[in-house]
Amino acid sequence: MIVAVAAVSQLVTRIFLGALMRRVPDKTLLAYAALMIAVSCALIAASHALAVFAVSQLVQGSARALFWTSSQTHAVRTSSSSVKGLTDVNLAAGLGSLMGPALAGYLWEVSAPLPLIVASVAGTAAVIPVVLLKKLPVFAPDHSNGGIFAGGLWRRPGVDAACWMNVGAGAWKSLLDSYVPIVLSFAGQSVTVIGILVSLANSAVLAGSLCGSWLRKRGNRISLLTGLLAAGVGLAAAGPLAGVAVAAAVALTVSGVGAGILQTVGPAIAADEVHPEDRGDALALTGTVRAAALLLTPCVMALLVSVIPVAAALVTAGVLITLPAARGNPRKDLPKQSRPPQSAPGEPRQQAQLEAPQKEVSDDN
Repeated sequence: MIVAVAAVSQLVTRIFLGALMRRVPDKTLLAYAALMIAVSCALIAASHALAVFAVSQLVQGSARALFWTSSQTHAVRTSSSSVKGLTDVNLAAGLGSLMGPALAGYLWEVSAPLPLIVASVAGTAAVIPVVLLKKLPVFAPDHSNGGIFAGGLWRRPGVDAACWMNVGAGAWKSLLDSYVPIVLSFAGQSVTVIGILVSLANSAVLAGSLCGSWLRKRGNRISLLTGLLAAGVGLAAAGPLAGVAVAAAVALTVSGVGAGILQTVGPAIAADEVHPEDRGDALALTGTVRAAALLLTPCVMALLVSVIPVAAALVTAGVLITLPAARGNPRKDLPKQSRPPQSAPGEPRQQAQLEAPQKEVSDDN
């Protein structure tokens, strides 16, 4: 229950991030995120009191929301394409998620508080590279959509697909961290094998992210289908195959590739299909639905396991993830906005962004 505080904090923070990025530069938000992570870790290292732990989780949730959305917007605005910028961010994050637990385990053997102390120092030190980032203007309020829930942003062609992709990515991550190890354990797998299988799935996410640029060129519809079907079918297959380690490894690897596609291409689609000044709102929206999926998926699974076996519940959840792939969209060609050009001498940068030309990409969505 206490850990859920971080999820709720992240969700609430994301809701207001679109408006916040029209007032505060994303570079500044990244610096705040690094410092908040440092504070969160330092609090737990200093005290094991329940109230302190709750406050730490509250701060950590908000920090994660600030970090992910502001890093995504900064990457999108400074890269040659949205999907390239997001691929770089996700690859770096994926490598960190693989190396972090291993390093923490080693430090834990030396001293229990040491991993938290090192994490706090690392968070503080992260402010230094943030300061060196290029400073970009805030999103122009006069030309933005007005918020993640204003103007039917989530219903726009392309943005709606991106939201479903992020729901799938959030549900996949939530299941991998909670019920997948339980299913594997009930199937008789050892703790070591379970750890290897989960690590394999997380590693496959990197492969999915690497496929992002290639798949994005095939269109929104193909990206949606490939990501959702791979993530959902892979998870669904992992339920009945959990007793066979090799088969479970294949299923979880396929699902991990799908999740990597979803979490990389989904936000890229959202950023490409809106006005340049709406990118902050679009990325905040996709992050919000992902956070909601992370929070609600365990609740849905808890209801399912109350009436059916946990392996069957995992199959059901996998099938549910694939359902948005069945939806149709009459739009055949969706605009992909190019990188905003640098402003000419004497021309405001924001105006150059507002007048950025659009280029068409073929899409079967």
